[in-house]
Amino acid sequence: MSAVGRVDLIGGGPGPLDLLTLRAWRLLTTADVVVMDRLGPTDIRAHIRPDAELIDVGKHPGHHPVPQHEINDLLVSRAREGKHVVRLKGGDPFVFGRGGEEVAACLAAGIAVDVVPGISSAIAVPQAAGIPVTHRGVAGAVHIVNGPAGVGPATIAALHDDSITTVILMGVAALPRIVADALQAGVPSDRPVAIVERGHHHDQRTTRSTLGAVVIDAGVAGIRNPAVIVIGEVARAGLLLSLPQLTGDAVR
Repeated sequence: MSAVGRVDLIGGGPGPLDLLTLRAWRLLTTADVVVMDRLGPTDIRAHIRPDAELIDVGKHPGHHPVPQHEINDLLVSRAREGKHVVRLKGGDPFVFGRGGEEVAACLAAGIAVDVVPGISSAIAVPQAAGIPVTHRGVAGAVHIVNGPAGVGPATIAALHDDSITTVILMGVAALPRIVADALQAGVPSDRPVAIVERGHHHDQRTTRSTLGAVVIDAGVAGIRNPAVIVIGEVARAGLLLSLPQLTGDAVR
């Protein structure tokens, strides 16, 4: 084992192992240490080396048992032991995954680091429900929002534009505030909304509504994380008539 190891940040996509890239799979199955999140691929113990160390640093809404600076220190310390460390993240490391912070921490410590892209849930989860985030003649741009950060002027402008799809990640708790701010800013209340829970999993569910009714509908449906919220004309039911309705979808 070399005097100094390395770190690879891997985008795990929305969860299923067969949505990992070939490079991600190769690195994951040969790593000395795997530091994993709550989302993305989690059932990996049988696929990594028997002697590999598996460390769970997953965060839950409102509960971060391992702060980010401790995760950074963990990656650096294991690599300094001469180990190959894989940081397995849900989605893509650079889409609200704090991947940039972890890369910066490794570089500052003189640790070799690389990033393997993953399929972002901002695209893959709507797709699993038959919702294209862009569609010719309907939407030609995508605006991705960090739900806990709320809506700023750029998001309000995107919501006003019916040719833009707004995708909100980690937005279930913030949904009432986001909707209130949007409606107060004059965004049409009939703007279509779809909430896709547990995308690409066996219990996936889609709830469709409108901006004016989605808070009530989400409460009635008992919407829970993980979920992706899509606002825009692509979320309108029946947009892609050639695609079958997915089992378990609740269409309003």
